[in-house]
Parts: sequence; C-alpha cells; structure tokens
Amino acid sequence: MDVIKVLITGGGAPGIRGTLYSLKHNWDKRNVITVCVDMRTNAVGKYLCDRFYQVPPGTNRNFVSCLLDICEKEHVDVVLPQVTLELLPLSIHLRKFKDIGTSIAISKTKAIEIANNKYKLLKIAKTVGIPAPKFVLVKKWDELLKAAEKLGFPFVIKPPVGSGMRGFRVIYKEIDRKRAFFEEKPDSTKTTLQDLYSILGEKFPKLLATEYLPGMEYSVDILSDESQVYTVIPRRRDHIRLGITFEGTVEKREDIINASIKLSNKIGLEYAYGFQFKEDINGIPKILESNPRIQGTMVLSSVAGANVIYGAVKLALGEDIPLFNVRWGTKLLRYWGGIGIAEKVIEI
Repeated sequence: MDVIKVLITGGGAPGIRGTLYSLKHNWDKRNVITVCVDMRTNAVGKYLCDRFYQVPPGTNRNFVSCLLDICEKEHVDVVLPQVTLELLPLSIHLRKFKDIGTSIAISKTKAIEIANNKYKLLKIAKTVGIPAPKFVLVKKWDELLKAAEKLGFPFVIKPPVGSGMRGFRVIYKEIDRKRAFFEEKPDSTKTTLQDLYSILGEKFPKLLATEYLPGMEYSVDILSDESQVYTVIPRRRDHIRLGITFEGTVEKREDIINASIKLSNKIGLEYAYGFQFKEDINGIPKILESNPRIQGTMVLSSVAGANVIYGAVKLALGEDIPLFNVRWGTKLLRYWGGIGIAEKVIEI
C-alpha cells in the first residue's frame, strides 16, 4: 500500500506533533493520511492532522462504538492509541475493529493490565531479577507511617494506576519553605507528612510508597511483537518540566536495554511502548513504570534513526521491520511553540 490511513487518539496530547512527524517522515516515504480524535473540540491535532473528530473519553461506554464508526467511515488501516485510559477498552474489542478491516497497534489485555499497574510491574521485575526500588502498598495512615520508617526520607507516593504525575508526591521530613519561596519555582510534588495527612486523612485509595531514587532518569522506547524485540532505545531525561522531557539524549545503556528486553518478554508487550528507569544513589537504574503506548517524547528515537512509531504501524499491517541504525548521542531540545488560528493555521 502506497497510501495508508492512520487514526491517532489523544489528538491534544503533548506528543502529538512528534507522532505526526514520525508518521510523515517514514523510511518507506509512504503517504500517511492522519485522522486525529480527542475528547476536546479544540485539540491541537484538529489543526495538524488531515482529519479530526471529537470522541467521548476512553472511560465512556460509547467510546469504542464511536471510534468504530469513524474507522469504518474513514477506512482507517491502523489505530495508534496515545491515551492510557483508552488502552483496555480498545484491547478488549480488537476483534470488532479487525472485522471492519482496521488493526490496532496495541498489546493484549493481560499485558496492558500489568504494565499500567506500577505495583504489579515492580513485583514482576523482582521475580525476573530486574532492579526495582523498595516499595510498599498502603491504604491507611498507619501503614503509610510504617512505610516511611522502612523507606526513609525522602520517599515517593503515587497511585498504582495513574498517569501524568497525578497523585505523585515526594515526601520530605521537613521543608525549608522560606528558602523554597525565594529560591525555587513552585513545585506541587514536594510535601511533608503533616501536609499529606491534611489531604488523605486516616483512610484513602491504595497508594504505592517507594524508595526515592536521586539519580538520572531514563525513558526507554521499544518496538516488538510476539516473535521478537526489534529495538530498545534508552533516552536520558536531561531536563524535565511538568513531567515532560525538555532536553533529552539517546544513550546506549546496555544494562537498561537488557532489563527492558527481559521485562518486555515477561509481560508480553507489543508494538510501540516504553519503560521508565531512574538511577539510585549508586548509579544503578531501577524500573519505575511502563507506558504500554506511544510515549510523549518517542519522536527523539525517530530522529535518532529508530522510528518505533511508524514501526508499530508496519507491524500492525503485517509488514517487515528493517535493522535500525541508531545514532547514539542524538539530542532533543523542546521549546514552547504553538499555532495561530485565523483564515489559515500558522505554526509558530
């Protein structure tokens, strides 16, 4: 097929521009027509893609049927999911999409359930010998206090299932608020036990408490199917703002690559997805979480010669994947941009 049509969910996601770049700048020089969907009417993808549709949230019972209608109307070849909450509904209904001639670049339901749950992921990592931070699951205040004694200060809490840093906090024994007021930019992730209690109280939904890792953080971009892992690209997150990589470097870390392959095979993840690692005080990278979908800065791997996003489309179409020649050391510098909307769309 010289021309294919790809539907991308999360048309307003921060990484949408990178996903579109990866699809348009594919190694086959193939014409990719893009259809974006988002739950917002004014998502940026509306102005960057060839087609745009508004859809309900992924948790809405009409989400799948709405997406099916769009795929049938537009004759979509492949769906690329970018939103975590959409993954399970789509994986459960893969057959319905296949029946209308549309493939979805998505892992199987069981693999997604494991990858999306940080607690399950850390438990599996330990069983296969992959370094992981110390962790405890808590749902009562006294359990959290015991976790603090075990983990020491600072330590981290976050929901076992969640995305976009929602519920993520670093707990300190105490914070010099006057110094922070004058010297630091506001950071809602830092807090103390006293402040945390005023929010959570005695009982709360399950939280994952983990050891704080002070070292460098890495995202890992992976392309695989049931038969093999095609490429693993660690990206050093040199500068992070609002949870997004603003400066990153592709770095050949064999320890992270080997751990990612082992974990991928154990969980059974497929297509384009990723892991996150962070170094402990001794420089040992430990697994933090998984994103069983396209990651926000995955375009850096595309620029470095390993276009895993387009590779996921190729796998969904049943096509062969070439051997990637990765340009290690490739960097990305992100900047604030936007589009002007008048008689025509102007990228700025």
